This record gives sequence, C-alpha cells and structure tokens, in this order.
Amino acid sequence: MSLRDSLQLILALSLLAFRAHAEASFDAAAAFGARPSVETLSFSPDGMNVAYRVPKAGQGSAIYVLGLTKGASPRLVAAAAGKPERLGGCGWVANDRLICHVYGVINASLYLMPFHRVFAVNADGTNMKMLSTRENSYSRGVAPGGGSIIDWLPDEDGAALMSRWYLPDDRTGSHLGSSKKGLGVDWINTRTLVTRSIESPHNEAVEYLSDGRGTLRIMGVESTRGVGEGYISGDINYSYRREGSFEWHKLGEAVGQEHNGFEPYAVDHDRNLAYGFKKKDGRRALYSMTLDGTLREELVFARADVDVSDLLRIGRRNRVVGVSYTTDYPHASIFDPELQKLTVSLSKALPGQPLLNIVDSNVDESKLLILAGSDQDPGVYYIFDRSKRQLDTFLVVRNELEGVKLARVEPVSYPAKDGTMIPGYLTLPPGLDNPKDLPAIVLPHGGPSHRDVWGFDWLAQFYAARGYAVLQPNFRGSAGYGDDWFQKNGFRSWPLAIGDVLDAGRWLIAQGIANPNKLAVVGWSYGGYAALQSAVVDAGLFKAVVAIAPVTDLQQLKEDHRNWSDFPVVSKFIGDGPYVRDGSPAMNAAKIKVPVLLFHGAMDHNVLIRQSKEMADRLTAAGVQHELVTWPDLDHQLEDSAARADMLRKSDAFLRRAMGM
Repeated sequence: MSLRDSLQLILALSLLAFRAHAEASFDAAAAFGARPSVETLSFSPDGMNVAYRVPKAGQGSAIYVLGLTKGASPRLVAAAAGKPERLGGCGWVANDRLICHVYGVINASLYLMPFHRVFAVNADGTNMKMLSTRENSYSRGVAPGGGSIIDWLPDEDGAALMSRWYLPDDRTGSHLGSSKKGLGVDWINTRTLVTRSIESPHNEAVEYLSDGRGTLRIMGVESTRGVGEGYISGDINYSYRREGSFEWHKLGEAVGQEHNGFEPYAVDHDRNLAYGFKKKDGRRALYSMTLDGTLREELVFARADVDVSDLLRIGRRNRVVGVSYTTDYPHASIFDPELQKLTVSLSKALPGQPLLNIVDSNVDESKLLILAGSDQDPGVYYIFDRSKRQLDTFLVVRNELEGVKLARVEPVSYPAKDGTMIPGYLTLPPGLDNPKDLPAIVLPHGGPSHRDVWGFDWLAQFYAARGYAVLQPNFRGSAGYGDDWFQKNGFRSWPLAIGDVLDAGRWLIAQGIANPNKLAVVGWSYGGYAALQSAVVDAGLFKAVVAIAPVTDLQQLKEDHRNWSDFPVVSKFIGDGPYVRDGSPAMNAAKIKVPVLLFHGAMDHNVLIRQSKEMADRLTAAGVQHELVTWPDLDHQLEDSAARADMLRKSDAFLRRAMGM
C-alpha cells in the first residue's frame, strides 16, 4: 500500500470515527424536547427594534429587545421564573414601550385556576405598569382573564384601547365604586395609567372589535339562553355601531359548537365593513358584511375541499390582507396585489423554506419580519427591507437542531374500513427512501377539534430520528375539512374516529412499512385518549401505548367542569348515553392487553391529572403493566425543556422494551 493510500485510509477511518462519536454524543431527546430558542417576535413602530421571548430554566422565560443597528446587543426587558407566572408575547405600543402578557395556573384550594394578566414596560425594563385592573377602583375578587388589547392606537404615543374585567363594589356610598360588572373597554395611557372609559362594563360581553383607529364597532355578548344564570351556552349575539354613532344595532348570532352564523373577526375602517367566518356548503368561508345599516353580505373566499383557517393581517392596524387554508400543504391567498407579488418573490428567494409567513411589520410596512421554514426546517426569521429590496437572516427558531438532518414529511392517504380515504402525514427516519419492516408509531393529534398540518413537528421528528416511522392521521372528527368530516366531534363520534386511528396502523402493516410486532400508538391530550381507546377497541394491533395528558373518563371530564360557567358547553360537546361509558378507556381498562405509559402534569387545568391517576388505578386493578410519570408544577403543555426531554427519553426506552427492540 502506498503512503498516499495509507493516508487516505487513515483519514477515512478518522472521519468515520468522528461521525460515530458525533452521533453517539447527540442527545436527541434534549435537542427535540428543547423549547424554541425564540418566540413571539414583534417589530417596533419605527422598525428599529425587535422584541422576542427566550426560554429559561423550567417554565421560565425572558423578554429581550434587539436593535437592528450594527453591533447591537440584546437588552433584557422582563423575566419570569414560571412559578407560576410565565411570560407570553409582547407588542409595541410606542418605539420605546411594550405591552406584554403574563399567564399561569394557580392552585386555588379546590380548583386549578388559570390566570392571564397584561402589563406595560419600557424597552429598557423600567416603568413597569400592570394594566389588567383599573387603578383606584375598588374591584374585588379574582378574575381569571386579564383583558386584552383591542386597538394599538398607532397614532398615539404609548396609549391603547383595552378590554378589562370589572367586578362590582360592595362599598356603599363610595363615589369610586361601581355596581356594574363584566367586560368593558378603556383608553389607557400605559406610561401613567391615566384612563378613560370607552365602553361601560357589560355583564355578558366577551368580545369587542375596533376599527384600528380607536373606535369600537362590534360587541359580542354571550348568550345564557336556556342554560340558567351563571352559565354560558356557547352562542354569541353580535351588535355593531354605524359610523359616527354610539347606538348598538343587531348584527347577528353565531351558534357555539356548530359555528353557524356570521362570526366577525376584523373591521375594515376604510370600507366600513366587517370580515368574518360563516359556513358555506358545510365548510368555513370568509365573508364581509357592511356596517352601514344594510348589512350587505358578500362571499370573499371559500374552498370546496377544506375550511378557511384564518385571516392574514399586517401592520400596526392589523390590516386584513388575505386568508390561510390547508389542503395537503398550508396555503395563503393574498388579496393585496403588491403584497402577493412580494410574497412570490420572497418564496423564490427562499426555495427550501416554502412555509413563509409575514409575522409583523413596522408602522408604514416598509420593513417586514418574515418567518420561513419547512418540514425539515423548524424555521428562520428574516428582516426584509422593502425600500432596499434587502433580505437579512435574523434569528433561528431552534438552535439545538441547527445542522441536524431532519426527516421528510409526506402527505399520504389510506382507506378506512368503510372505504373512506383518510388523509395524514408520514414521517420516515431521515435518509430512508425504501421503508420496510420498521418499528412504527401512529400519532393521533389532540383537540379533537384540531388537525395536523405539513411542517416541522418536534414530537414526530424525535421518533423518526430514533428510527420509527410515524403516521399522523387526520381521522374523522378532525377540524379543517368541513362538517361532514368533523361529524359530532371526536368524543361523540369516537367509534368512527378511533376506527380511523386503528386503520392507520393496519395500513402501515399492509404497506410493509411497519413490523406488525413493533407497532405502537402515542398521543397527547385527545391524542392520548385516542391511543388508549384504540387499545380498548382492538387489543392486538398496537403493542404499546403512550398517553400524554390523556382524557380517560368522559363522564368525569364533564364533572370536572360542573362548577364552571362552561359546563353546559362541555356537557353538550361530550354528550350522554351508553357510548360515554363505552368510550371511556378508564371504564374499560381490562380490555387493554399491552403495556401503557402515562405522563401528566399536576397543574394541568385542561385535563385534570385525576384522569391519568384513575386510568392507572384501573390498569392496576386489571393487572395491566403500566407506569404513570408526573410533574408537580407543569400544566397541559409541559412547557419545560428538561421535562419534555425526560418524557421523550422515557417513552423511547419504554417502546423499545415493550416491542423487544
């Protein structure tokens, strides 16, 4: 062997050793379980600064501001440890001032109480003011909601319109007290807290819409019709004001769970109309309705195959510029011709990142904050200067996954037992083009009023990185495909939804993708329910079950809302009859014949931890192998990087043991 050949062999062996070491040292659970490196980005009105949130230890977060001038360093604005306060996003109310959200869950004796508050703070962290409660008022009690900003008033420096909750005062004779309660609207100077009332509190009001210029045009009032005092029906009666008038006129009614009727989402000041959603042929479509007294209705955008998902907005006044919808892939339909042309150009400049969204802009829309990504790219934020036609990379969404080869996600469809084709997404281990005889996971989504979409999914990508094929079915009962697909929802129509989940597993086997002895089901929330109920219905298909924060007892889920105002809504959503017991995994635990792993946070107010504890007790009584992993301080989302990594690591080890891998 020549010296050159020897050197090449040594180099090749060294490269293989380096790659093997890199693969061995890569902690997939920690990398995929890590919370996003940056979130909730927003532009200052002058386009010179960006605010964003970063994760800290546990559920902690911090808000930073980064200037766009060369050499600028991030400046800390606010931080929260997550016990229980957690920071949400921030928006700019002036070039030097932000309005931010804080949220969390507290243990209020017999109940878990979610809360939400709003505060203002200078971009350097000074002059922090709480906005959720009115200064100098004698309101008392605890209100879970902290109100919200309904108009950023871009023409006023540091002021905003805000909806705020009021509770009645029992201090008789006090001129500061008020007998009124409910949701009202205030103009508020966020620097001084000088306030004036724009709309007096209304007891059943749940929503107000402004025209983006400081004028309230629409009010939504929750109907209590037929459900008794203190309860809500889920129906909302909308009223509107004509231009220049303070008198409310009837706009229409949106009926709760069925979402029938016109639901206004935005007001266009210049055209004097409201944009809203309404059903067309059983699918959600965008309509406009004039606010001039004629209430003339016009179809703006609809699809014959899927629901319209949401409005697309831009600028400080939240100008409506288009809509989004999802077929096999997410799409945007831009109404503004200039913006549509620009979006096409940006897409060509970023060909590997087809998921392109305009996140925010400065006040004159000359600078845009862009987020672009794909199934194999969690996302990158860019700054686009329209005057210079210059696109600059800004921040990466997930630093821990930079340079990591991720899996491709392919839209697929498979036949259900009745012949209906069920759409879904198949994620295969990275670099695998000819999948055969793999360990596989069916991963039903949560909700159930939800659907999976094409793009990056940290849970599916983790399992794919560990060698599993992952199929995410949009079973009947999923949202986004119209009324016929949604059925009565995934609980009341559980036999159909669970049948589609089981057929996803059968299809993986029939295609030769999955080894029938190494097929599992994993789910979160409703997905955890679907995972457990699938093992009840067919004890032999899946060889292991992982359920994260699952619903396990439908009747108990209703009872958990007994003392809350939404009890009638939840009761109607779940329904009554024998199918409630038959559709509860905890009531049928003895039918499960495979190992089960449960995860749950003790501060979960969406699905109380008692659901998993009851499931574990029933599995113990039935002699089914299982484990319950809990966290004392975490809620439904498990917003803790270390906890998520622990969950991924334990679930992977559990699946490998259960399936003999």
